Amino acid sequence: MSEPAPRFTPLGFRRKPLDVSLSDIRAFQEAMLTRRSVREYSKDPVPVELIERSVAIAASAPSGANQQPWRFVAVQDPAVKREIRIAAEAEEKENYERRFPEEWLKVLEPFGTDWRKPFLEDAPWLIVVFRVDYGIDEDEQKFKHYYVNESVGIATGFLLAALHVAGLVTLTHTPSPMGFLGRILNRPANERPFLLIPVGYPAADAAVPDIEKRTLEKNLIFV
Repeated sequence: MSEPAPRFTPLGFRRKPLDVSLSDIRAFQEAMLTRRSVREYSKDPVPVELIERSVAIAASAPSGANQQPWRFVAVQDPAVKREIRIAAEAEEKENYERRFPEEWLKVLEPFGTDWRKPFLEDAPWLIVVFRVDYGIDEDEQKFKHYYVNESVGIATGFLLAALHVAGLVTLTHTPSPMGFLGRILNRPANERPFLLIPVGYPAADAAVPDIEKRTLEKNLIFV
């Protein structure tokens, strides 16, 4: 039996005039250059539509063979956020007091972080990104997913950009190990935590570390 032929559809691409392209990319650059990782959140509610649309944008990202190996769990329930905070702080306390090498602790000093993570309760939403390492077909048979880390990383970038454009602030939080997230959120064995993202509006007195990004000249090489 022969394999079905690949199906294609017209791209529907419309080329922009150069002045429009430049205007659009400059506006996007200006917006994204204001994005910062925030650890102090207002408890003001965030409309669910902003979360839904941001995740829809994330899920439009390219992925290996279009397998879309991701799952996004949006947590609003205060009791669940509390449980996540307790579990995360337990791991982070071990990290800061026993696991982290002195070299890493020194690198972290300018950011003033420690094992305490109040933002996990203060932020009105937590979005937990899971990587789906393998699929399960209709016959309950496993099948491999390819380029999972790359695909989920791209989707997460889309998500962070979308949330920022929506006027929200975020933090890319990676408590290690993160296995407790799968347990608390009752995720299946083929899903593994990838990133924990608090989402909301900044607190009125929110402050961020005084840091600089490398210049374009140090990031871009033309050949």
